[in-house]
Amino acid sequence: MANTLTLEIVTPDKMVLREEVEYVGAPGINGEFGVLPNHIPFLSALGIGGLYYKVNGKKYYVFVAGGFAEITPTKVSVLAEVAERAEDIDLERARRAQERAEQRIRQQQEKVEYAATQAALSRAIHRMRCRQYASGEGSLH
Repeated sequence: MANTLTLEIVTPDKMVLREEVEYVGAPGINGEFGVLPNHIPFLSALGIGGLYYKVNGKKYYVFVAGGFAEITPTKVSVLAEVAERAEDIDLERARRAQERAEQRIRQQQEKVEYAATQAALSRAIHRMRCRQYASGEGSLH
């Protein structure tokens, strides 16, 4: 493909994706960022949310939670704590995780437990959104 960059997404236990893409949009810890071929090099911590990329003008989604992205003019390398392709996300499992997290939030008193539970809730919600965006049920961008 002309005018593309390589997108690699890995977690500590597997290679999630390696593909030639036209564009990458990712949830940085300080806000979303976008990358086109020949981008200036930089490194960003990742937040929780939907990373998306374009191939032949079509968007594809991957849920990511934590980790880092390294950008060079020809490559985006993502090392994520958690990464799942949208089509691999089990919506029912994510809904159950959301319900458990919401229940724990109602029961939590300690701030440390509350923060961990809030993070679990955020991951569950973003997983479902990523899957819905990929299936055309919503719009992320």
